[in-house]
Amino acid sequence: MKLQTAKTLGLAALSFMALLLIASLTGRGASADDAAMAPNPDQGAHLAVATFAGGCFWCMEPPFEKLDGVKKVVSGYTGGDVKNPTYEQVSEGGTGHAEAVQITYDPAKVSYKKLLYIFWRNTDPLRKNAQFCDVGYQYRTAIFTHGPEQKKLAEESKEELEKSGRFKKPIETEIVDAGPFYPAETYHQDYYLKNPLRYKFYRWNCGRDQRLDQLWGDEARGGEPAEH
Repeated sequence: MKLQTAKTLGLAALSFMALLLIASLTGRGASADDAAMAPNPDQGAHLAVATFAGGCFWCMEPPFEKLDGVKKVVSGYTGGDVKNPTYEQVSEGGTGHAEAVQITYDPAKVSYKKLLYIFWRNTDPLRKNAQFCDVGYQYRTAIFTHGPEQKKLAEESKEELEKSGRFKKPIETEIVDAGPFYPAETYHQDYYLKNPLRYKFYRWNCGRDQRLDQLWGDEARGGEPAEH
């Protein structure tokens, strides 16, 4: 589970304040905001969707949002059986869902292979049902593929890592077909921008960057690949 002092402490208060602020600025409730943030690739026939689980979704938004060609990154829940789950339900375990991010992107500007490269180098693929300080099936790593081409590329990228000799332990990351994706509550979206100090403390306290540096060296967090 997440460290109480780092992430869950005061989440109820943060949620309440965030909802008040959004309501005062936009005149809309949380449900309207959440619906608006759901990725909609139909807004443009040229757009595509990718879905990744890499532990805390707060930490998986920044590396993708900075990419040219990425239109939207939404934190949410997927991979489970419970419809419209809440953060509390998912973080307690038992829903089958993982914290995940869903990325709407333009394949003409950024390839799925590039997204895979960024995904791997922002996760610890050797941890089973855990990421950094967060333990539980809800914090597993997974690639949720949308169609046979994504599945093929995801499996090839995993096989390439396995054969590279980089790791002495097996890669635990799942590759599964994508199912329903439920956007997380408004206060979770772009948390690193809304609450930078809390985010930085959580990330440091969880040992995320330290572990990424151990695993990936100069490539940690998504150093530019040679060809993508």
